[in-house]
Amino acid sequence: MAKTIVVKQIGSPIRRPADQRATLIGLGLNKMHKTRELEDTPSVRGMVRKVSHMVEIIEEKG
Repeated sequence: MAKTIVVKQIGSPIRRPADQRATLIGLGLNKMHKTRELEDTPSVRGMVRKVSHMVEIIEEKG
């Protein structure tokens, strides 16, 4: 089974650059306090790092 991470959106994309808003949408996060379980890949980690001030990693599985 592949490793996964659970990511939760804790910050609002209001008044953020368009690329950060697009990154949140790419992660499947578009509302406050929404969580997603994502595959733990370098590309997903890079996206999470780009918007690290608006998301938090709740847990890592695998």
